[in-house]
Amino acid sequence: MAVTIKDVARAAGVSASTVTRALTMPALVHPETRDRVRRTAESLGYHPNRAARGLITGRTGNLGLLVPDLGNPFFPSVVKGVQARAHEADYAVFLADTDEDSAAEIGLVRKLSKQVDGLLLCSPRMTDDELRTLVGDTPMVLVNRRLARVPSVIPELLDGMRQAVSHLTALGHRRIAYVAGPRSSWANRERARSARTVVAAAGAELVEIGNVAPQFEGGVAAADQVLAAAVTAVIAYNDLVALGLLNRFTARGIAVPGDLSVLGFDDIPLAAMVHPALTTVALPKEQAGRAAVDLLLQLLAEPDRSPAARRELPTQLMVRASTGPPGTATD
Repeated sequence: MAVTIKDVARAAGVSASTVTRALTMPALVHPETRDRVRRTAESLGYHPNRAARGLITGRTGNLGLLVPDLGNPFFPSVVKGVQARAHEADYAVFLADTDEDSAAEIGLVRKLSKQVDGLLLCSPRMTDDELRTLVGDTPMVLVNRRLARVPSVIPELLDGMRQAVSHLTALGHRRIAYVAGPRSSWANRERARSARTVVAAAGAELVEIGNVAPQFEGGVAAADQVLAAAVTAVIAYNDLVALGLLNRFTARGIAVPGDLSVLGFDDIPLAAMVHPALTTVALPKEQAGRAAVDLLLQLLAEPDRSPAARRELPTQLMVRASTGPPGTATD
């Protein structure tokens, strides 16, 4: 038989209404009583009825999460972090894949806004103006995107690019390509801008190629342009693009890293499994998902809080076999 509010009230020595307030409106209950009720509910295995709680609090107990492409191994890791943290806070997560389509993002935000307490938008492809028109519809946190007055969780991309370029220049590379991702991607714009800044500061030359689709096929398509640019190293927008580059270079008989060094971004699981293993800048994917939920929960608890919170998470260069000194290939 399921445990009821009355069972929890009897065991905790309080009224049923006090149990309800302790679990749904904890600020109205004395901390000692609130903690006792929660411990009792946990020990008895009591789970509040979500629908009933919603009638009391006006909350659905649901969060919405939009990602641009679940086929990209970067995003399932973010989803995992979001779901784990949401579960700890007793929230369910509605997940939607927008297929890199900004119009689909807009439609899904408007639909989900009516069914959730708040939204997490991961790497949205919408313009800043489009995002601003939606901010007032429901509490919202951005992941991998920055917009003034909207809470966000972003990686330290400038530092990540600095680590990447420092690694390549220390190996002796002086002419480096950057294969750009989608024009609509904030992360791509930040990486491109960071690459220009850091490469110039290092006294090296940057060749920009693209924009390409943020997928394996995008790297394959860009590889011949990279070879024609006469560079000794290439930084890809993400690991999937880097893997496409590796594939095409192999088909062309280009030795990596002897003829050309390849470096990616994201550190998806495949990066360490290919040959040669891919040097890449690791982004904190699960950590970003958890941090985004924390920001959204804060926003729900303090809707008038200002200014908008922002979390910047550290990046880490993972040095593997796809980078080396230029001109070291052997027959």
